Amino acid sequence: MRRLVVAVIHLAMTLPVFAAGPATPGRVVTLTINSNEISEIHLRPQFESIIHMPEEVTSVVLGSPGEFKAEHSEGEPTYVYVKPIKSTPSQSNLLISTRSGQHVALELINDGADAPAVPVDFLIEYKTAGAFLLSRANASPAPSSQPPNRDSAGPALPANTAKATTPPSGTPPSALELEYQMQQRVNTPAWMKWEGRQIETSIGDVRQFDNQVVVSYSIFNPTNRALEIVPPQIQLSGVIVKKKKKKEKGKDIIADQLEIRDYRLSATRLEAGARADGVVLFDRPNYKQSTEKLLLQLAQADKVDQPVLIRLPFTPPIAGDGEKKEKEVRRP
Repeated sequence: MRRLVVAVIHLAMTLPVFAAGPATPGRVVTLTINSNEISEIHLRPQFESIIHMPEEVTSVVLGSPGEFKAEHSEGEPTYVYVKPIKSTPSQSNLLISTRSGQHVALELINDGADAPAVPVDFLIEYKTAGAFLLSRANASPAPSSQPPNRDSAGPALPANTAKATTPPSGTPPSALELEYQMQQRVNTPAWMKWEGRQIETSIGDVRQFDNQVVVSYSIFNPTNRALEIVPPQIQLSGVIVKKKKKKEKGKDIIADQLEIRDYRLSATRLEAGARADGVVLFDRPNYKQSTEKLLLQLAQADKVDQPVLIRLPFTPPIAGDGEKKEKEVRRP
């Protein structure tokens, strides 16, 4: 009996002592896949969150690998694991694509180690359209059961994702929707090949609405394998001449990303011989230098550092000008 008591005391002394503190609130969220919406995920250092897709995941694109970690294993094709790397608050984006071509865009929010009142999204369960949807306001606490064990995971790729919105049903189509529908009706776009690139592109209508510009485009996959593409970006790029010392080059290259208001993209996964149509709405700057160019940036998910850059007119036709001129011509 005495030996048993001594053994229990020794075991208690060797166990680590944890300070009692407030429990971290967690929740499980069920969402419906909608490629035109961005979902927020609240994360916390030292906690790992699980994203469960309804079908096999084919691509995971992470915006800031230095701030977050995203893992996906072929052994668990429907799971993606994400967690913050640093203890300070940070934000990034995550794009997940599935085998059928569906994709979800997420905003990763690291609330930091000193934010105990903010619930952590332990499990995000995605359902296909028409399935049950549980809002975050009614999200339930996270269960105590553990997710499946992970095998080896591959690295994530950096990219940028812009927000896309869908107009409510029953409302008249916007100018953006009309441009998108017109681009989808183009039977034979004039495809442009790019040296060293796998995708081919075609630019459709470019129109200006007040100080915003709408650009329609199409992407074609001429290869014999499937390709993943990322949402469009707009950049203002050019060369600035500066006064420097002799024997030094006097030119600096600059490239600024412009804010995108909205966009449409018919698919992010292109099978062999497939085509995707898109349209993007962005705020055009009021002025630029003579050496600067306005560019549409399109890229594959596995080659975001080698995008296709298509030059756009800085002063495109204003929407409605063509209709006015046509009425003036027809006027007796």
